[in-house]
Amino acid sequence: MQYRRLGSSGLQLSALSFGSWVTFANQVDDSAASELMKLAYESGINFFDNAEVYAAGESERIMGRVLKQLGWGRDTYCVSSKVFWGGELPTQKGLSRKHVHDACHAALERLQVDYLDLYFCHRPDVATPIEETLRAMNDLIAQGKVLYWGTSEWNADQIAEAHGVARALGLVGPTMEQPQYNMFVRDKVEREYARLYETDGLGTTIWSPLASGVLTGKYAKGIPEGSRMTIEAYGFLKERLESEEGQVQIQKARELETIAADLGASLAQLALAWCLSNPNVSTVILGASRPAQLSENLGALEVLEKLDDGVRTRIETILGNTPAPAPTY
Repeated sequence: MQYRRLGSSGLQLSALSFGSWVTFANQVDDSAASELMKLAYESGINFFDNAEVYAAGESERIMGRVLKQLGWGRDTYCVSSKVFWGGELPTQKGLSRKHVHDACHAALERLQVDYLDLYFCHRPDVATPIEETLRAMNDLIAQGKVLYWGTSEWNADQIAEAHGVARALGLVGPTMEQPQYNMFVRDKVEREYARLYETDGLGTTIWSPLASGVLTGKYAKGIPEGSRMTIEAYGFLKERLESEEGQVQIQKARELETIAADLGASLAQLALAWCLSNPNVSTVILGASRPAQLSENLGALEVLEKLDDGVRTRIETILGNTPAPAPTY
């Protein structure tokens, strides 16, 4: 396993991490979660990602029960939660001081831990002053209930504003952002955030590196039985796959499989290695419902060593979506 600093912080996260979105409580029960997390941990993964909204909190409850059962030393792993969608009532959502406070304590209870290593604002909240959210996060850090806080799917201006307000008020600013990043979704990580890596030391914990499974190749001939696309709660993923854009991505995935085969790798391993080759990626979050799937994905670290300039040129030719250079300021 490789370990990388989370942006400019001193925290060392495994280059590959493990998340529970769309799997825990839908495809994965306590027993399967225990097997997967044990395999991840024994393979060197030290970061486990979660959120209050995943399976309406049940994802965190499963992870919490597994963490208690496995009994790992709390100083050997990192766990996260995210705050924004906690419920339907006005006080159960957004980034107000109250919801940030309540959501953190609820996550601690579900995960059965005393503190969160990483705590993300799952989306920006334009209805709440940024100072209010910053002070709420700063308080949780001062109380020892959160170690690092960050954002997820915020734009660069919003993150820069958070840093500016934090500096002006002497508060702790965001350490990391959790954006979607894969061969088909590149602009934020490669272009929009470019100025933040150096100026603010932004770290990234990227999600959907396999583009909701398209970059595994398993949807090349339609949607197989038992896949996540057949789960009603994730019908939006099925709609995305069946869209015109989704079909274009499936065709490109077929072409990329030739490159993967030349490297003696699977398409998934190639796609994960491609993400890892970006030096501004702190960790790539893996999702898996079966141990064999997780083991295969862990092999991406070996493929990373094979991504020379020639291979990257072949990949870029197929993708045809290299972001324009970042604007200068």
